[in-house]
Amino acid sequence: MNGVFYGIGVGPGDPELLTMKAIHAIRKVDVLIAPKTEKKEGSVALEIAKPYLKTEVEIVYQVFPMVKDFADSTEAWEANKEEILKILRTGKNVAFLTLGDPMFYSTYIYVYRLLEHEDIIIETIPGVPAFAAIGSRLGYPIVEGNEILSIIPATADPEAIKRAMAVSDNVVLMKVYKNFPEIADFLEEHGMAKQAVMVSRCGLPEERRIDDIEKHKHEPVNYLSTILTRRHG
Repeated sequence: MNGVFYGIGVGPGDPELLTMKAIHAIRKVDVLIAPKTEKKEGSVALEIAKPYLKTEVEIVYQVFPMVKDFADSTEAWEANKEEILKILRTGKNVAFLTLGDPMFYSTYIYVYRLLEHEDIIIETIPGVPAFAAIGSRLGYPIVEGNEILSIIPATADPEAIKRAMAVSDNVVLMKVYKNFPEIADFLEEHGMAKQAVMVSRCGLPEERRIDDIEKHKHEPVNYLSTILTRRHG
């Protein structure tokens, strides 16, 4: 009998933000898949989950290429899929750890699509996304009443970003690491700069908060950075 495959959201950084369901799953799996990029050693998601790991759990690191088009790198992804299936077919339960929520801008989505038509049981366990943790941590309401909220990847087409800002009362900007100066200018253009706050590595030891985005816009930004803003103070 095949093992169960779990996709587990570990939240943005604070280990105490894992759900009880996530902790129970982590404690009963035999193998943990820890995603990493080609350029970095270790896994942030694994570090967050460490307090809950059982001593005998096997950890398997898999490299997932950072590509715009999933189809551009099918060879690496297929190899990872086959490795996961091989483990599951031995009857072992496997968990894939991912930052934030598994179904929200996550590598897990691609893994899920590779496995969803296989003869296995998949259980996806939600996690706290960074913007939700930031809002609660700072006492910053993300959206209320009849306000319209847009969640925008800063890596999107600039015109699409500006269109979304133009029709939104509140905005969450994700992945603000490559084009921070441009995003800062967009916020100013749409009257959202003064109310904006950016938090990098929320809940992790190196957490950083920036309130005056215009002043800091030419500084390097960590990959795990999120901006919350609103049109009115």
